[in-house]
Amino acid sequence: MSNDSQGSVKGEAAIMPSPSGSASSQEPPLSPSTTSKPPELPDELVQAGWSKCWSRRENRPYYFNRFTNQSLWEVPVLGQHDVISDPLGLNAAPAEGGDSNLGNGKRKRRSSEEQGAVPNNIKRAKMEPTTPISPSTPGVKPWNSAPEDKPAQPATPTTPSPAPAVYKPAVIYWDLDAQTNAVIREHPPANHLLPPHPEMEMLRAQLVTKLRQHYHELCHQREGIDPPRESFNRWLLERKVIDKGHDPLLPSDCDPVVSPSMFREIMNDIPIRLARIKYKEEARKLLFRYAEAAKRMIDSRNASPESRKVVKWNAEDTMSWLRRDHSASKEDYMDRLEHLRQQCGPHLTAVAKDSVEGICSKIYQLSVEYSRRMRQTHLSLLHDPPTEASASPQQSRLVYCYPVRLALASPPLPRVELHFENDVACLRFRGEMVKVNRGHFSKLELLYRYSCIDDPRFEKFLTRVWCLLKRYQVLFGSGTNEGTGLQGALPVSVFEALIRQFGVSFECFASPLNCYFKQFGSAFPDIDGFFGSRGPFLSFRPVSGSFEANPPFCEELMDTMVAHFEELLDKSAEPLSFIVFVPEWRDPVTPALTRMEASRFLRHQLNITAFEHEYRSGSQHICKRDEMYYRAVHGTAVLFLQNDAGFAKWAPTPERLAELMAAYRPSPSRPATLASPGPAPITPGDKDSAPKAADRTQSGVMSAGGPDDNNNTNNNTTTTTTITTNSSNTNNNTTTTTTNNNNSSSTSSSSSSSSSSTSPQEKMPAV
Repeated sequence: MSNDSQGSVKGEAAIMPSPSGSASSQEPPLSPSTTSKPPELPDELVQAGWSKCWSRRENRPYYFNRFTNQSLWEVPVLGQHDVISDPLGLNAAPAEGGDSNLGNGKRKRRSSEEQGAVPNNIKRAKMEPTTPISPSTPGVKPWNSAPEDKPAQPATPTTPSPAPAVYKPAVIYWDLDAQTNAVIREHPPANHLLPPHPEMEMLRAQLVTKLRQHYHELCHQREGIDPPRESFNRWLLERKVIDKGHDPLLPSDCDPVVSPSMFREIMNDIPIRLARIKYKEEARKLLFRYAEAAKRMIDSRNASPESRKVVKWNAEDTMSWLRRDHSASKEDYMDRLEHLRQQCGPHLTAVAKDSVEGICSKIYQLSVEYSRRMRQTHLSLLHDPPTEASASPQQSRLVYCYPVRLALASPPLPRVELHFENDVACLRFRGEMVKVNRGHFSKLELLYRYSCIDDPRFEKFLTRVWCLLKRYQVLFGSGTNEGTGLQGALPVSVFEALIRQFGVSFECFASPLNCYFKQFGSAFPDIDGFFGSRGPFLSFRPVSGSFEANPPFCEELMDTMVAHFEELLDKSAEPLSFIVFVPEWRDPVTPALTRMEASRFLRHQLNITAFEHEYRSGSQHICKRDEMYYRAVHGTAVLFLQNDAGFAKWAPTPERLAELMAAYRPSPSRPATLASPGPAPITPGDKDSAPKAADRTQSGVMSAGGPDDNNNTNNNTTTTTTITTNSSNTNNNTTTTTTNNNNSSSTSSSSSSSSSSTSPQEKMPAV
């Protein structure tokens, strides 16, 4: 199957016969691996899953297919029917000779009887077609709904056997042939990571869902609001930056306990949630509701007399003005709202502070308890519990980067069922089904072949794919379009330009589902490592190489990322380069962007205008082809951080930059509408920097093809390619509206084309 996937990816027929073969081409360290003997069969049979084995019972060689679990005494012949997709051989092509009605399974039984051997009932039972189970990863036949119509070839050396049919995706969004230039110091396998298990992923899904429900209930009970959109996902991002606990998803050892990200976003929705507006009547209703909510909140809380007096006076004055003046414009209403927020905001924040901190603390404490419970359950599933690792001496050998290796052996894994529905692969474990399209399923198989060293027969492949998909499903959340922005990626054309012009061969923040290279950093090394992950990039310390960094748009994470980059650049004398893609937020500017623009390692900066470039959808592994790309509603800053050696090798020359900018232009063959994963509310602009930062993290992308989107597009018809300073491209005339609940959001925007007041979608966390 892996060879079929490679054929679908690059149109080649042959690849390395085992994961260790691929690793050897990159000179990996002597980590635990399985060395395979040179194949003793033709390449066509090896590609179809056949290998030559030795029978101790019969004292003779036999042939085993790891895709179908078939065993034959004689050399297998290509063209015979597949016992899984066609168990009775009804669609098998006739062979030349008297045995044309016998399939591989029948020839096996006949040969066993002739040799007087006992039938292998166990293997024959595994060939039952009712439930395709691990290790029956799809090989030649399961990729195709139509039966193979190629005639069987006689077992003679005169005629070459035809190559098996392969599944070819319509469009390829990755290049797994690109070799890495990232060099690291050799390190031992990870002793703190527990091998994944489907039972644990089911338990984790239940507990995370329960934690989300607790968060929703606390926001309703204590503050009377819905949780800010995707604030729980951003909380996971921000917590994992500083978390020292053992669970791969839930934070369990963080300091401080109160999350700045969650606190900021909840505060921004008090007393009501704000979103962009378009019409005057919406602005009038918004102003009245804010004044009413502020007065009600200050009356129901334990506020000081001075705070109560200020808030009530401003609220009553605003409502009196609304009853008296009916000729005001939309701008008048928005100016009045801005004034009311400035007057009442500090007092409302003071009375809600303790309550909001209590919400953050309660969610964290529940997360710690759930993490402890999962750790105990997981250890009980392992045959050999982990022991305290002794401090090993620092390794000095420089090697090309290699996937994360686990020190603990994986326990026996239960079976996972697989079937296909059109072009979608469906994997089921105990009634829980996850889905992925066939193209990305073949990509996962190929990544697994390149990276996994403990499962040469793919006996655990399906189970680990199920665990991988379930983990990211839990990370995204269950809401409509929730979390899909967490895996947004650069367009393929941009990656191709980065490879050609700047030697990029490594993604700092990715996942097995959205990666372009087979080497990348990701959030979950315990499961992603089997599919090529080098681990979280904030703990990845390369000595040299050229890297692309498109981090999750979380302020705490981006700031930590910049500090990590500067430390690596300062310590290395070898060529080292980071090309960073971050949102161009200017009102106020983010600490990460400010730090990069002032860095001594900054060699050049590009600013790409909003709506003039695209991202690949975070749901690319399950979405339709016409939903693969969406226009960015924010400006993007591209910064080149390089040490002296990296600048000498990959300098951002005008010619190279021109090709990168050309690659960033949206393809004319794709629709011009804004195909975003889903709208999100936008909060109003204000002069206060703290609420403004919260506005950025709360907001998302606008809906596709709205009339106001066209207005913004008309205001952004050029692409900036010069080095920028601290100039702001923002407009402070952003207008707002309120929504009845947090699940509904405005799809319109003001005439402002501000890239800072409209935040991008967060992407895959690799922290």
